[in-house]
Amino acid sequence: MKYLFNFFIGIFIGCGAILPGVSSGVFCVIFGIYEKLINSIVHFFSDFRKNLIFLFPLGFGAVIGIVLFGNIIKYFFTTYKMISSFAFMGLILGTIPSLFKQAKNTNYSKMKTSSSKFSSTSLNTNLNFFVFNIKRIIPLILSFLIGIILIIFEKYFNFGTTVSIFANSPLYLIFAGFIMSVGIVVPGISNTIILMCLGVYPEYISAVSYLNFHVLFPMCVGILFGSILWLKIITVLLNKYHEATFYSIIGFTLGSLFVLYPGFSFNISGILSVFVLVIFTLISYKISLYEL
Repeated sequence: MKYLFNFFIGIFIGCGAILPGVSSGVFCVIFGIYEKLINSIVHFFSDFRKNLIFLFPLGFGAVIGIVLFGNIIKYFFTTYKMISSFAFMGLILGTIPSLFKQAKNTNYSKMKTSSSKFSSTSLNTNLNFFVFNIKRIIPLILSFLIGIILIIFEKYFNFGTTVSIFANSPLYLIFAGFIMSVGIVVPGISNTIILMCLGVYPEYISAVSYLNFHVLFPMCVGILFGSILWLKIITVLLNKYHEATFYSIIGFTLGSLFVLYPGFSFNISGILSVFVLVIFTLISYKISLYEL
């Protein structure tokens, strides 16, 4: 059952690589596997069998999500944009409580506890509490604002139809895949924004639709090397600055809500969208309680 569940999560991760404005990493955070996924990849050979069993259904599902379900979900986003967007917003909203629980770091808790022992006055205690919460709030706000800026950048600077003169160059496609890996590893940073800026997005979408491996293979090479680099960086940050890093991830994830929000109309579609939002929020909350 767990493997089937991971397979379906992989499908969402694959779809996140195609949908405009949505990051694959956001789905990893939504389903509570972000840290586990990073550790399994970075320390793959430390426990080969266990990591392979965890990663294989995710990877297989991601491939299926890109090749088969990507166009289906794109169809729903095009035909039923409001309902589909509210469904994905619900997936994010339902996991917010568990994301804040995941952000808790024992080192920070010990620091808070030990500092409280040496506080002789309520003033010092309040100051420690204030500093402790600032360490949480600042990374969250900064990453949230960066996410909003990227959304504005995408909406008002439309690169969607721009094709780079280097778009068919294997070396440039490897470079594009390398840069694209940032959006795959870091939640809330859209792959499509990166590819649009590089002038590769139309070629990428076309290659996915028609399985053009002349484009997909060099991009996959760049994604592979880029992902390894960024995964190692994220691992170091999570190990040394777990809480600040995770609150930054939460900020990016919350910013993606504004990417998905399609506006609202007071009609049948709007009523259904609110109903879908509530249902998917509850489903997502239940899923976030499931230990993978």
